Amino acid sequence: MTHMWNVTIHSAILLIFAGVLGGAINAVAGGGSFFTFPALLATGVPPIPANATSTVALWLGITASGGAYRNRLDVSRRMMIPLIVTSVIGGFAGALLLVHTPAETFLRVLPWLMLSATLLFAFGRQVSRRFSSGLARDASTAAVAGAAIFELVVAVYGGYFGGGIGIVNLAMLAALGMTDIHAMNAMKVILSGVINGAAVITFIVLRAVHWGPALVTTVGAVAGGYFAARYAQRLPQSWIRGFVIVVGIGMTAYFFVKAH
Repeated sequence: MTHMWNVTIHSAILLIFAGVLGGAINAVAGGGSFFTFPALLATGVPPIPANATSTVALWLGITASGGAYRNRLDVSRRMMIPLIVTSVIGGFAGALLLVHTPAETFLRVLPWLMLSATLLFAFGRQVSRRFSSGLARDASTAAVAGAAIFELVVAVYGGYFGGGIGIVNLAMLAALGMTDIHAMNAMKVILSGVINGAAVITFIVLRAVHWGPALVTTVGAVAGGYFAARYAQRLPQSWIRGFVIVVGIGMTAYFFVKAH
């Protein structure tokens, strides 16, 4: 299937700018699709292909930001492997769901998911003290299983729509006992990259991607993702945590307005 796209200087600038913002915000918190998805719609890409195209562009941006966080990762293989496996399964499942079902119904659930994720991230430390043994190397089997199940749900959501997936993953990591926001971002980048990678493969195979807009948006997303990740590590953790919460509140409000 061939997708036509009329390239203009204005649409190219809009997509590059949206890509930079989307890649940057994904590297620090999550929610980059709130910039790239509307921009793609504005340049004439239909909704479902716009979602698929946004996922492809931001996936490369997430991969770029991973290089800046490579020295921050501190999670045991015992925890990481189940999370990656469920991320792959859920990413494929969510992408197939997107291609074969309308997105409008799912959008009604998103505000509540985002509200829950934002609150979980904000109060994750208190939750982890009561209910979790954390992501330490001696984490209980129940903690590992619970994290894997939660990540499966997150991955299905991520493959289907993905708006705010970074917030959801950060919320899970906070609830599981992680406190270093930069280490959390490193793990978030890996999980989001795996989920979106599975979705990208699905979208490419099913020819849901509009490659012209995808390539232009990717240029901005890669640049924004890498440089934002490097700069963010120089800031106090409390600032980054506050920024994540503000982004989460903003996305929650956006989804509630969008759903009504």
